[in-house]
Amino acid sequence: MIKIIKHAAITVVAASAIVSAQANASAEYTLRFSHFFPELSDPSQKLFIKWAEAVEAESNGRIDVQMYPSSTLAKPPAQYDAVKNSIADVTVTVQGYTANRFPLTQIVELPGVSQNAAQGSCVVQSLYDEGLISNEYSQTKPLFLFTHGPGGLHTTNKEIKVPQDLEGLRIRRPTAVVAKLLEGLGAQPVGMPAPDAYQSAQRGVIDGVALPWEGEYTFRLNELTPYHTEVGGLYTLAFVMTINKSFYNRLPADLKKVIDHNSGMEWSKKAATVFDDLDAKGRAQAIEMGHKITVIEDGAENPLWKPVLYQATEEYLDELQKKGLPSYKVYARAVELSKTACK
Repeated sequence: MIKIIKHAAITVVAASAIVSAQANASAEYTLRFSHFFPELSDPSQKLFIKWAEAVEAESNGRIDVQMYPSSTLAKPPAQYDAVKNSIADVTVTVQGYTANRFPLTQIVELPGVSQNAAQGSCVVQSLYDEGLISNEYSQTKPLFLFTHGPGGLHTTNKEIKVPQDLEGLRIRRPTAVVAKLLEGLGAQPVGMPAPDAYQSAQRGVIDGVALPWEGEYTFRLNELTPYHTEVGGLYTLAFVMTINKSFYNRLPADLKKVIDHNSGMEWSKKAATVFDDLDAKGRAQAIEMGHKITVIEDGAENPLWKPVLYQATEEYLDELQKKGLPSYKVYARAVELSKTACK
């Protein structure tokens, strides 16, 4: 039986002891699933809990799942390390929240690689399955990778039509890769996880956010940002669901098969469906609220936007190549996948 742990007012050890005492008597293993999305959000309800239900059902209740939503167990930037260090057993997190740890994976964030979550998820999962980025995950055992849909620009007081309109604006950015894009466009990127953006926008700390429509909807940013700019293919964001290696390794072979069965491309596609559907909800909500939506013709290929965006791409790839990483090889494969198998 899945349990939702909403508060961290008591210690993790005490919380685990209390909940474990209430766990299904037939459970042999308790799996702590930590993430930063709100408990009632679609990713939580339609993806993470569905995964937990599948694991519990297929294990005949031998694996009991405890859900820790809303950063209850660890702050967004600490989610991956929480799994690595056995504070949590499973997490879904953004690779870019831990800077410089997944540089090849973050190539999927670059302009023009992905147009939606289905395409981006296919690309990043394929890159992992083909071994092109798998070395970045030696500290945990990834279950599946995916992306959200196309990121856009959402501002509180100013409509963005051309790059010059971003000059000097403080824009929340999710990762260092997106920061490079925003800097090139003249904005002042401000790093913060998505759950922190609402309060920062409300207080005037930032002038807008770089988020997909899903993020606008999930984190209620549509309430504060009435101006929206869609630059098709601007960027996307990589996510990973990953499990603690020690937890996985101590499972008997039949329960490892349960985890393995709920891994890989099939679940990557399920995640993409949730996020693409949320993008539609977020955009529809903005329209219903009477917001101004500016659509940039030809997206990232627009002649006013392309030079800056692709310069940032070259700089990022060159920086990784100089560190001895096969960035151009991974980028070429990502682009090829987006035009073929993941089209």
